[in-house]
Amino acid sequence: MQLMSEKGAAGGGLRERKKRATRAALAEAAVRLAAEHGAEKVTVEAISAAAGVSVRTFFNYFDSRDDAFVVIDDDAGARMRRAVLEAPAELSPLAALREAMAAELAEAEQQHELWRLHAEVLHASPHLLARGVGAHMAAEADLADAIAERLRGAGDTGGAGSGLYPRLLAAVAGAAVRTSMDHWSAHQEEAAFLDVFHEVFTLLAAGLPAPSA
Repeated sequence: MQLMSEKGAAGGGLRERKKRATRAALAEAAVRLAAEHGAEKVTVEAISAAAGVSVRTFFNYFDSRDDAFVVIDDDAGARMRRAVLEAPAELSPLAALREAMAAELAEAEQQHELWRLHAEVLHASPHLLARGVGAHMAAEADLADAIAERLRGAGDTGGAGSGLYPRLLAAVAGAAVRTSMDHWSAHQEEAAFLDVFHEVFTLLAAGLPAPSA
């Protein structure tokens, strides 16, 4: 699942906001059409028409039709990387990553339906699912690089900045997001998504202690 944040899209100048809005409209149109008709039956022309733009505009944002199905928000990774690197020095790497992800997930409850449809579209098409997994792994590697850079910038001399720790932390954080979303989806009436998200990260920060009897 690629993250998409209205809060993140609100940043930058007017031209940048318009570009993000157009890309988001194209991606949403692609996912909704694919969920209704099947990805293989959806054309670039149909996606463009549903988003209210030209085919030429579509190719300003995506190299191919399949890209529109796979990556909802291509800028999310760069925003999270920047947030991790710019987080206050007193925050632990886990806390810095938690805050970066929370900012991207601020609109999670409003975006939940689209994310669900996105997952359905990918799972219904093996080649799109494979591309989606590849995109997720690339995003996870970018986050690991940002964590490693943050550690090195903090004067890490124990090797954590170039070893297993950044990769493990990025992978665990990704699993935490998926767990949070799955749990919230099944218990929406009990708590807000971000409350579930923060509870999951609190458990991680505590070292995943076993629940009390």
